[in-house]
Amino acid sequence: MVGTVQPGRPGNLTPEQEVKLQEFWKATLKVFGVPLSEVSGLSESLNGALDGEEEGDDAVEDEKSPEKKKKRKSLFGRKKKDTTENKGADNTHSGDADDKYGQTKEFHQAIATNSPEELRNAFWSMVKHDHPDGLLLRFLRARKWDIEKALVMMISTMHWRLKEMHVDDDIVINGEGAAVKDSSSSDAAAKKEGIDFMTQLRMGKSFLHGTDKDGRPMCIVRARLHKQGEQSEKSLERFTIHVIETCRLLLAGPVDTATIIFDMTGFSMANMDYTPVKFMIKVFEANYPESLGVVLVHKAPWVFQGIWKIIKGWLDPVVAGKVHFTNNVDDLANYVERAHIIKELGGAENWEYKYVEPGEGENSQMSDTANRDRLQEEREVVVKEYEEATREWLQGQANNKAILDKRNAIAEKLRTGYWDLDPLIRAKSLYDRTGVIIKGGRIQWYKEDEVKNATQTPLPVPAVDTSADDVD
Repeated sequence: MVGTVQPGRPGNLTPEQEVKLQEFWKATLKVFGVPLSEVSGLSESLNGALDGEEEGDDAVEDEKSPEKKKKRKSLFGRKKKDTTENKGADNTHSGDADDKYGQTKEFHQAIATNSPEELRNAFWSMVKHDHPDGLLLRFLRARKWDIEKALVMMISTMHWRLKEMHVDDDIVINGEGAAVKDSSSSDAAAKKEGIDFMTQLRMGKSFLHGTDKDGRPMCIVRARLHKQGEQSEKSLERFTIHVIETCRLLLAGPVDTATIIFDMTGFSMANMDYTPVKFMIKVFEANYPESLGVVLVHKAPWVFQGIWKIIKGWLDPVVAGKVHFTNNVDDLANYVERAHIIKELGGAENWEYKYVEPGEGENSQMSDTANRDRLQEEREVVVKEYEEATREWLQGQANNKAILDKRNAIAEKLRTGYWDLDPLIRAKSLYDRTGVIIKGGRIQWYKEDEVKNATQTPLPVPAVDTSADDVD
């Protein structure tokens, strides 16, 4: 229901879940180089490594550093010498269904090749306007409250954002405007990537519009518009991340998930391409956990039945359980108000997708590096305030409710401060140009949103209020 804080979110935790969150924060801060007491729920070797213990050959050197500064050894305390028990066992959870994407190996790489400060910066960059607790809780819920598995998942995601996809330092900051420029580049490779990226935007292969009955932003994917080989794999992946990151900005608490509608109208085998499907499944399961509310497969033809059997086998059972098939507008109306179903899908909303090209100078604010640096410094101060308040909460230095209220107040400062910084670190998107994302992070899909945005004031996240009666 819209406006209801779902279980396992900030403001609605059981006492056990709050303890798990505290232990996860301890582990996270230790990865970031903040000394804290031992973390429960982790292996003994992991706790030792989190405390900064190193053993000669186990320490990893950063070859890119002129000083070859030693990094922490593997957080799992893995020995260099193989034994019968650990030979070939690069993953702590080897064979674990939770590690089907090899994230434990990525975790080791992240610890070996990134400094604590780099991982810390990647985390706070991903937070953006979200509540920091909310981001950690996504990983905890995805790993069924197993702290060690959640830590592996989160740190490997930071490594993926930093070193593989370059989410914030490329896709987000360059955006659509840079793709337009690349489209006319003298460099053939850059030109192709720019053209391929913009082609998908202009045709509306997938786009964001409106909300479902639970207030979740909706992404409509027109499967018929995809043809295998028409765009490069790289441009498909960049486009996917661009849409996901834009959708993240459209989430407004307590809503923290999105709805995807795969419009299968006119779909044929010519439109089937397993590679981008696998990529999409991977990023939602491994890098954007707990982000999907519901997935609607609309008007799937009979030929899709065999394809679905294959795809379903790749999905985590929890994700597969969120997939529903709709055959007509009446089925869609179970999830989306009829007035908010676009005519293209048989609904009443008189709206159609039209791409608005980037305007000349729309990202001119990004050249104001002095203002950007000032706002980033101010944000860093607030981040440190939040980290210090979190340490107080973890160490029980004050009344629990008072500390939680303090942390939530600082989280609100981070949220509002992000939107001041946003125009300087994120290139404008279609949704900025069309007035969906407005100043201060307000979201305006429909006419009724205008009234709400004119009168709305931000509501603080409630403190966790728990008692013995809350225990399941």
